Amino acid sequence: MNKKQKLENIFKYIQSETDELITDYIDIEEILQMESYDELYEKLEEQGFFNVEIIYYARAMEYLQTNDTSLSDSLEIAGEMGYRTEDLNSEILASLLASKKIQESFGGYYDEIEDILTNNE
Repeated sequence: MNKKQKLENIFKYIQSETDELITDYIDIEEILQMESYDELYEKLEEQGFFNVEIIYYARAMEYLQTNDTSLSDSLEIAGEMGYRTEDLNSEILASLLASKKIQESFGGYYDEIEDILTNNE
């Protein structure tokens, strides 16, 4: 399996976990020119890959009900980011949680992505 196929397989796993496809943000050929996980992460961050925006009350509530029923995780994230409770709503909490989940999912493949990008085969 070549580098491109290995990366595409990892990206499919990330997509299955997050509903986001990395190659919608950066072309696979550009990724293959990168030299490290950190370089890819920075580029994805610039492109907004980690900024998930969940709009509409019903959609946000559904996401929170499925992923954080007690709201403890999303409220913790909001607190860490300096949000005040009067500034919060379901859309913000859901968006913060979804963004954190996509970062964690991508970060879970650090070793594999780093190995592929730094290996000059």
